[in-house]
Amino acid sequence: MLTVIGTGKSRAFRVLWMLEELGTPYTHIPARPRSAEVMAVSPVGKIPVVLVDGEALTDSTAILTWLADQAGRFTYAAGTMARVRQDGLTQRVLDEMDASLWMAARHSFILPPERRVAAVKDSLKWEFEAALARMGGQIAGPYLMGDAMTVPDIVLAHCLHWAGLAGFPPPGPVLGDYFGRMQARPAFGRTAMLP
Repeated sequence: MLTVIGTGKSRAFRVLWMLEELGTPYTHIPARPRSAEVMAVSPVGKIPVVLVDGEALTDSTAILTWLADQAGRFTYAAGTMARVRQDGLTQRVLDEMDASLWMAARHSFILPPERRVAAVKDSLKWEFEAALARMGGQIAGPYLMGDAMTVPDIVLAHCLHWAGLAGFPPPGPVLGDYFGRMQARPAFGRTAMLP
């Protein structure tokens, strides 16, 4: 059985959601970054960490990709043109949306107080809003790539969820409808209830 270490209020949400979608049994340890539970298995101290047969897997996107490849679901086959488009969309969401949210978090509560620059958050929100407009044009159907939900959908929906919690600009009509569909998935609802 897999063990997921990390709170549901972090990027571990993505991994927990994927496991819920797959119906894969797992154990959840809602530990915070750099806690004793995390440091014992990952010297970097970041979450999520997934333990598989005693080996620690790190980075939410790498874990999502591995889970999808293992299950043959929520992904296109490696080496195909659809997979390179999928991976490109994943990287765009990470570069254009996740990065702004993460930087704002760093300047809100992660960095030491004397290293925080509160004014940077206005610029990050502006960048995020521009990314929302661009990403809205990417929706090719009910999901980013059309009729099938894939890894970038989990990353994008988590970023939209995170943005709402962080006071970032809301999505426009297209992404708002998309996010509503993602939130309505039973697995998303179960994941949102986790500590």
